[in-house]
Amino acid sequence: MATSNGGKIGDIPTDAMTLNRFVMEEQMKHPGASGSLTLLLSSLCTACKATEAAVRKAGIAQLYGIAGDTNSTGDEQKKLDVLANELFVNLLKSSYQTCAMVSEENEHMIEVPVAKHGRYIVCFDPLDGSSNIDCLVSIGSIFGIYKRESEGPVSTEDCLLPGNKLVAAGYCVFGTACMMVLSTGNGVNGFTLDPSIGEFILTASNMTIPSKGKIYSTNEGNAQYLDEKLQKYLHDCKFPTAGKPKAARYVGSMVADVHRTICYGGVFMYPANSTAANGKLRLLYECNPMSYIVEQAGGKAVTGRGQERVLDVVPTKLHERCPIYLGSSEDIDVILSYLNE
Repeated sequence: MATSNGGKIGDIPTDAMTLNRFVMEEQMKHPGASGSLTLLLSSLCTACKATEAAVRKAGIAQLYGIAGDTNSTGDEQKKLDVLANELFVNLLKSSYQTCAMVSEENEHMIEVPVAKHGRYIVCFDPLDGSSNIDCLVSIGSIFGIYKRESEGPVSTEDCLLPGNKLVAAGYCVFGTACMMVLSTGNGVNGFTLDPSIGEFILTASNMTIPSKGKIYSTNEGNAQYLDEKLQKYLHDCKFPTAGKPKAARYVGSMVADVHRTICYGGVFMYPANSTAANGKLRLLYECNPMSYIVEQAGGKAVTGRGQERVLDVVPTKLHERCPIYLGSSEDIDVILSYLNE
């Protein structure tokens, strides 16, 4: 008769820490918790699984290519963008835990019917890096969760909250494997999708970003538009007065670039430049969730305007853009020394 050895029989785990189990155990640490956040995270988990499944069979199902429209910020929508957005919106509405949503793909706030109202507001980019879809480069989904602070009918102003009021944030990478990286304010944990059982399994507990890295990540095609101080920083990364130069890595998918930065250390940045005074990335559903995760992992995320944290920026509109520098704490301090000299 087969016997269990440390929660396994053979190579099959019999006591795996699934994402749902992990979140429920975290909930039990807070006696007053209602379970609403647990239910909401379960719906987000399902949305990410469904999106990952669509990405995997996109070529066969003829889901590559442009859908023929643009999103809220003027980017061309891919067919998978539209599909992923529908999945997130419908699954979150049916969770009964949200009252409003902000999506990159929708110009206006998405209001949930009153009969399905919950206490949370979810901001998300359903498919980040969609310009890389057709060439099979890693892409992903990003989300941030806020607790609504007001009463009465929900409005756009309810969604304009700074990142320091996030209660949870996460992203899901669709790459060589599918991994959900999540923080509920008590560190960062990574869960890899086991396709054989359809569950996210804890594979990277208490993720921390190295205090210093050897990689910088930015779109250097925009170098001519950058501030001279930042150009000097990039020059010194490549031509240091001592030691080896830093390695340049840039995928063009924020999820992939930030995930690598958390794993290996270094910096990721999309700064302001002379053609884009606030950079390119959106505050509510790109910069804030990623900054929250990086800070929870021990890193830093700043705007480059003095010492300002990204999480302290108060948005004034749904699709507001924000310059961002995030990564290893020592490397961010070096960048700030260049920008503020």
